[in-house]
Amino acid sequence: MNKSLTTTQNPGSHYNRSDQLQDQSIVIPAKPINLADSFEKTEHSWFITSHVPTDLTIRVQEITFNVHKYPLVAKCGYIGQLEFQPSISNFGNDLKLENFPGGPETFEMILKFCYGLPLDLNPNNIAPLRCGSEFLEMTEELQAGNLISKTEAFLTLVVLSSWKDTITVLKSCETLSPWAENLQIVRRCCDSIAWKATREKTSRDADGQEQWWFCEVATFRIDHFMRVISTIKAKNTRPEFIGKCIMHYAERWLPGMDVEFEGLRGYGIGRNDLQFSILSNRKEEGDYGHSQEQKAIIESLLSVLPPQNEAVPCKFLLQMLKMAMMYSASPALISELEKRVGMMLEDATVNDLLIPSYNIADQGKLVTSPEERTMHDVDVVQRIVEYFLMHEHQQQEKIGKTNISKLLDSYLAEIAGDPNLSITKFQVLAELLPENARACDDGLYRAIDTYLKTHPSLPEHDRRRLCRIMNCEKLSLDACMHAAQNDRLPMKTIVQTMKPVQVLFSEQVKMRTAMQEKESAPTGNNSEQEGNRSSTDAEIKNLKAELENVKIRMAELQRDYSELQQEHEKMNNKQKIVSSWSSGWRKIKKSFHTKSEANDTGEEKQRPNSIGGRISSRRRSSMS
Repeated sequence: MNKSLTTTQNPGSHYNRSDQLQDQSIVIPAKPINLADSFEKTEHSWFITSHVPTDLTIRVQEITFNVHKYPLVAKCGYIGQLEFQPSISNFGNDLKLENFPGGPETFEMILKFCYGLPLDLNPNNIAPLRCGSEFLEMTEELQAGNLISKTEAFLTLVVLSSWKDTITVLKSCETLSPWAENLQIVRRCCDSIAWKATREKTSRDADGQEQWWFCEVATFRIDHFMRVISTIKAKNTRPEFIGKCIMHYAERWLPGMDVEFEGLRGYGIGRNDLQFSILSNRKEEGDYGHSQEQKAIIESLLSVLPPQNEAVPCKFLLQMLKMAMMYSASPALISELEKRVGMMLEDATVNDLLIPSYNIADQGKLVTSPEERTMHDVDVVQRIVEYFLMHEHQQQEKIGKTNISKLLDSYLAEIAGDPNLSITKFQVLAELLPENARACDDGLYRAIDTYLKTHPSLPEHDRRRLCRIMNCEKLSLDACMHAAQNDRLPMKTIVQTMKPVQVLFSEQVKMRTAMQEKESAPTGNNSEQEGNRSSTDAEIKNLKAELENVKIRMAELQRDYSELQQEHEKMNNKQKIVSSWSSGWRKIKKSFHTKSEANDTGEEKQRPNSIGGRISSRRRSSMS
């Protein structure tokens, strides 16, 4: 319902106050007359058509108002206290109102009130009129029923009793700082909204009638929204209700909150597409001022998040974490957010954890290190998992009962496709969980195989280093069969994966044999026994044949592995012999050069004698 309050006055009634205005040098008519016959308005001017000429020019922003001085002095204490400067253009006075609350529109309504015309009060103009009347000091001391008292009564009795009207007034206060704050209009509106929210929350469905209220509150400016949320929190409102308010506000004011990054699957071979898109979005969204505004909103929302886990879902926390990192929010808030995500990590999905490397894209500079060009921020996920492990240790809960191992292995499989991901980061993240956390290592094997496939030039010792992370005894039969034929794995790992297959086939043969012995006992139906026995015999033969094939394959792999080891040892020994021979030859050459230099310092005549003596000694030794 559109509520309004209309105020009227008897035009010219203030002319009876001639004793208060003698110092203003205004001729007071003997009879009250209406000075305003009509009003005219142009693009930059506002005129009063009257038989009495105007004597005051007031400028508000870009609009000039040509008015009579007496109606304003009679009701505005601020104007009555001014010392007017003579006008240059005419015989009147000039006045400029700086920073007038509400601008020319509000001043025009106040002028009409001063001339005794009806004034329509409504939730859209009540706050500007209340601030404008305070600026002009339109108190009861000048005239009973002046504008301050009328606007204050309408605000208290009409507006604050209605939820929608209060929201409308609070929105209008966004352009009225600091007047709306000083007059307690913002505080009273926030208190009214918070009180109505906590009162009606008990009688309304969260998914139904109050949905409109979330949308309305989400339109507030961030400082007014913070005031409302702080007041609601002070009234011990349930954290889920506050969380929904914050989520609606973030969705409206933080574009990109609901964008999910699907890793390398969504970007194909373009490894830098994500970083380029981040940097482009930052440029398209606006200048530095817009980024600072987004940063302020993020930090404000994070500061009022309820500490309870049920306040907001883990997905929303991770979305806020991505936005906080994108706009370089406070490190303390980011660290606190990482801890909260760690406590709720079981509710996260792989796509939620795919946090892009925002820092490099934000700086917009060329990097040379491959690790600096990684698609994902692995360090953040590492800290989140560490916070989770710390929380589980404090709670003394068993990690093996959770699905964290599956989540982490799936995340490893996603980031393994990044060619710039270092083996150290991959290994550290894979070894975060304790040994008993994984009941099956199939997911870890898939991640390792993906990393080896993406990094085909990985040295042999790094391949063995990766494969030592997983336990081959925890692989399923399908994973063992796949690993046994995987050329990307080291030979030692392939041999280890063949052992569980051999044991499994042996157990199946034993089981089938035991079943056959039980079925060989005499029963009534001989035809069924014969049929079951024949089928069991066929299955046992097949299993034995497969077992023999596995044994043959196992022996071949072991033989190949032994040959590779022998060749490796031979190469090492050969390198040792060559290196020792090279060092010996270097010593001989050094010794020879030393002796040559020593001989060069002697006399030239002694050289042939010494050489001849050596030759003769050699001949004598050969003859003997």
